[in-house]
Amino acid sequence: MSKQTISVPDIGTDDAVDVIEIPVAVGDTIKPEDTLIVLESDKASMEVPSPAAGKIIAINVKVGDKVKQGNPILIIEGAANAKEQPPAAEKENPKAAASAASEKPAAKKEKSVEKKTESPKAVGKGAIEIVNVPDIGGSENVDVIEVNAKVGAQLAEGDTMIVLESDKASMEIPAPKAGIVRALKIKEGDKVSAGSPILELETISTAAKSAPEEKRSAMQNAAPAVTPEIKTAPVAATNRMPPKSVPASGNVYAGPAVRKLAREMGIDLEKISGSGPKNRIQKDDLKNFVKDLVEKRGGALFAIGKGGGSGIPSLPEIDFAKFGEIEVQPLTKLNKLTATNMHRSWLNLPHVTQFDDADITELEEFRSSLKEEGDKRGIKITPLPFLLKACAIALKAHPKFNASLLNDGEHIVFKKYAHIGIAVDTPVGLMVPVVRDVDRKSIWDLAAETSELANKAKERKLKPDEMQGGCFTISSLGNIGGTGFTPIINAPEVAILGVSKLAIKPLWNGKEFVPRKMLPLSLSYDHRVVNGADAGRFFTFLNELLADIRRLVL
Repeated sequence: MSKQTISVPDIGTDDAVDVIEIPVAVGDTIKPEDTLIVLESDKASMEVPSPAAGKIIAINVKVGDKVKQGNPILIIEGAANAKEQPPAAEKENPKAAASAASEKPAAKKEKSVEKKTESPKAVGKGAIEIVNVPDIGGSENVDVIEVNAKVGAQLAEGDTMIVLESDKASMEIPAPKAGIVRALKIKEGDKVSAGSPILELETISTAAKSAPEEKRSAMQNAAPAVTPEIKTAPVAATNRMPPKSVPASGNVYAGPAVRKLAREMGIDLEKISGSGPKNRIQKDDLKNFVKDLVEKRGGALFAIGKGGGSGIPSLPEIDFAKFGEIEVQPLTKLNKLTATNMHRSWLNLPHVTQFDDADITELEEFRSSLKEEGDKRGIKITPLPFLLKACAIALKAHPKFNASLLNDGEHIVFKKYAHIGIAVDTPVGLMVPVVRDVDRKSIWDLAAETSELANKAKERKLKPDEMQGGCFTISSLGNIGGTGFTPIINAPEVAILGVSKLAIKPLWNGKEFVPRKMLPLSLSYDHRVVNGADAGRFFTFLNELLADIRRLVL
């Protein structure tokens, strides 16, 4: 029977994520789409389905492990019709892949080289090839943060030529074959894309060599060249170029994930000494830095559950068991992340909340008239799509609400798009999927998309990119109850709309009181960006849209 190793697929992030559940066991027979493991990142939980049917003969991970794309999950037997996945060893060791590929025809080698280089031209003693940036996953204008190759230096196949850094990952670009660097086409600080020239390489097979070099070249030429592998994190290589100076970027050498974490924690990277290769700053360096701060300042930084921070006294420890029977359960990672984000937002943003009631009597009558058509389409129309559409139009009309402050405290970003988050209550905690380009979508489109996103959230199938990029958030209690609440802003957004339970109230029309369907709304905003007058105008405009939905098409 055939055997197949199933690996972690694309999970929308280059960071390692936690394995929180393994619902299968050795000996189980699985079908396509059966859940193999459940992963949890900083943004969401996600189930990894099986791409094929078969019997599980080995499991390579356990609960608590950290994995990323390409790591092996398990091995199944009898998956003859399954999609072939590249072995994890091939992904993580390009040289091993080259060795395994040595049985392929020589013609394939030439084809592989042609993809990555221009046609060789005779220059002096050897043939010179222009080596270009390979496919880097669709990223464009990526920063060159390190140039390892030097003119005159000899490169072995797989040696790192340059290191690139996008907004999501650092990538080492290895040499596709052995040779001597005759010219560099690139320098630190340049921006490159796939196909950009890196250097001129005189191939070892045609360059003048000493006897040991010829012997090594003959061994290298016994195996065909393979497509250079892009690594999503800098990895020390045995044939690296000699160490050079740390690339200047505010005197800091760190990857994008570390820089992002430092920004979120408010840490100045120039104050940290890196423990990685060539003093590269790692995530553990940030954690140790924070730990030292806490110890030196007596716990001045706030901690979840304990309170404190900025001189605020910590809450006392209490033995609740002495008052009666209790049960202690650990918080899920999502619970802890939500608590951290809400606490950080509350401490850093000066919150102000205004309240109003929107008359949605006509909106509700129109919505009820769509029920039959909705049944035919298989779509349930709730007030949420109308709220989304109205908020998107209001954001365009009042751009202060569609903005974010930069961390330098001196600039504000005004967004030209209208992506709106919707808070969804799930069994594992609060999630906020983002509906993109709300202003460009119809009510039917929004109804279908919000239903799909809410279901994915409850089934823990949201991807990280489906929870990013929001400009504004709607948190609706629906029919749960309440006449109003003060929602906490989802930073770096500057405002959030809270929606409470619809109520019929008497409204004076100038002659008499008439019953109207009134929707309680709460608008929390960042007072550094939005003032009371701005909020009043936004609320008035939003209420006019909801009271007369014909305005949504103007």
